[in-house]
Amino acid sequence: MGAVVALDSLFNGGRVWKGRPAAPPASVHPTGLAALDAVLPSGGWPEAALSEILMAKEGVGELQLVWPTLARLSAAGERIVLVAPPYTPYPHAWQNAGVDVRQLSVIQADERDALWAVEQCLRSGSCGAVLCWPRKADDRALRRLQVAAETGQTLAFAWRSLNEAINPSPAALRLAVEASPAQVRVLKCRGGLAHPAPIALGH
Repeated sequence: MGAVVALDSLFNGGRVWKGRPAAPPASVHPTGLAALDAVLPSGGWPEAALSEILMAKEGVGELQLVWPTLARLSAAGERIVLVAPPYTPYPHAWQNAGVDVRQLSVIQADERDALWAVEQCLRSGSCGAVLCWPRKADDRALRRLQVAAETGQTLAFAWRSLNEAINPSPAALRLAVEASPAQVRVLKCRGGLAHPAPIALGH
């Protein structure tokens, strides 16, 4: 009969799979919202990944979620690319948020070309972050963006309608931004369970 091995020695020796995924690496890009960082597995935006921000409607403060990160990136000389934004960016608002507008690039394109441009910017590895507002992106298109973000080691942010929450997504992180009151909920986060309670957005 084989030797009897104590269960403790198996568990502590790392020889038994416990069914828990490895914790994601700690993010070097906190969101700037401490309450949100506290419930995200990496303590901030997932590295080299696609983050989806789903909105009940536009203009509910959705950009304030990324401005602290974009301010840090632009201060470090990283390029920030906006692909087909729904409105013309207002430079003073970005400056007031601490973003160096000299590091901003805006690409205007139709829906099909916009997705291609986002993918190329992400894959290039020459951008700190790429922001997009896809309206007709399916799971396959989003997966391409996720892979491109991993390839280029770039932060990718996609703003979409809250109606898309019912559809699956390959994004590493999905947030829902609601207007009344202004708050954010974590719908999905890679490496951990989504935090169900809403988090108030500061102004």
